[in-house]
Amino acid sequence: MSGCRDPHPFPRLQNDDDFKGDQKIISQQYSNTTETEQSQDPWNRLFNKPTLASHRRQIHHFDQQAPHDSLDFVIKANYNHHTEFMRGVNQTLKQTETITEDHGRVLKNRAKEVVPDHDPLTPPLKVWSDGVKTCIHAVDGAIPSHHSAATNRGYSRRHDGGFYSI
Repeated sequence: MSGCRDPHPFPRLQNDDDFKGDQKIISQQYSNTTETEQSQDPWNRLFNKPTLASHRRQIHHFDQQAPHDSLDFVIKANYNHHTEFMRGVNQTLKQTETITEDHGRVLKNRAKEVVPDHDPLTPPLKVWSDGVKTCIHAVDGAIPSHHSAATNRGYSRRHDGGFYSI
């Protein structure tokens, strides 16, 4: 058979090749081989330094602080029978790593973020309070406004159409 039948109906529809022309496929050759690329940073650093999870899966990994069996796990729990009587199993088996931050173990590959109390360049903000809890509905000492918190949810008008003022 000399030619195949065109499955598309006549007239042919326009496509991207009509405007840009035929696209040539350009193959890109890499400058280095895979072995030399993987021996350089950052791939070399990522390959040679294991994560905590992958290091713990290795056969030679040994954690001295980890409990050896279920009895050690129960003994290491932060549960005081005198003050926390009749707690559930999930509350009696909480470990130090779950409750506090100062347990001395590295659980994740993350640096702990130290948040300063205040910016060292600016003095800390001083908050003043008068020591007396005032009612939010009291109008004594309030800023004058056409809204009044004492009546009608703060939106009240006079009979002549004006606003009440405090």
